[in-house]
Amino acid sequence: MLPPPGFRQQGANMVCRLNKSLYGLKQASRNWFSKFSTAIQSAGYTQSKADYSLFTRVCGESFTSVLIYVDDMIITGNDDKAIHDLKKFLHTSFRIKDLGNLKYFLGVEVARSKKGISISQRKYTLDILEDAGLLGAKPVNFPMEQNLKLTPTDGELLKDPSQYRRLVGRLIYLTITRPDITYSVHILSQFMHQPRKPHLEAALRVLRYLKKAPG
Repeated sequence: MLPPPGFRQQGANMVCRLNKSLYGLKQASRNWFSKFSTAIQSAGYTQSKADYSLFTRVCGESFTSVLIYVDDMIITGNDDKAIHDLKKFLHTSFRIKDLGNLKYFLGVEVARSKKGISISQRKYTLDILEDAGLLGAKPVNFPMEQNLKLTPTDGELLKDPSQYRRLVGRLIYLTITRPDITYSVHILSQFMHQPRKPHLEAALRVLRYLKKAPG
């Protein structure tokens, strides 16, 4: 904690009374990210202009990258020594806990085998199905009906459009590992402003398609 700007200490025994901790306030993430960015860039890492949460360091053939989300981070690269040095640096600058090999991050599951690395969003998919009450629904073979034409004006307006927007938003994130639903989700996302009953029915059909193979 730092004294607020303009505060003047009036005696050696004066202290600040903490009414609310910074953690949980809207400015907390900004202050934390600013501190982390300054620290890791001082260690020779460069912040990506395409994604500000990505930091990389290239030294000859050695490559190391760090991806941070709030206070969780992924460290990877082709140089074990550089990764070890980075962890040591972070541990001296902050209190960190090494959770070992990456298994789960932001809804994405990571599995390793001799063939390589595979990623999936099986748990994330099942959570969507559970929230929609479709865990026991009959699966379908295709995410969208053939020759289906959705328009902005046909059908009854939804009383609660936030339900549709939230569902389509979650499906957009699911396309990271499910390119097979990308086209359907692209169509559904065009009706976020005023979703109607046919749009919701089409979105629920995508969920029934996911039910067939959630992984």
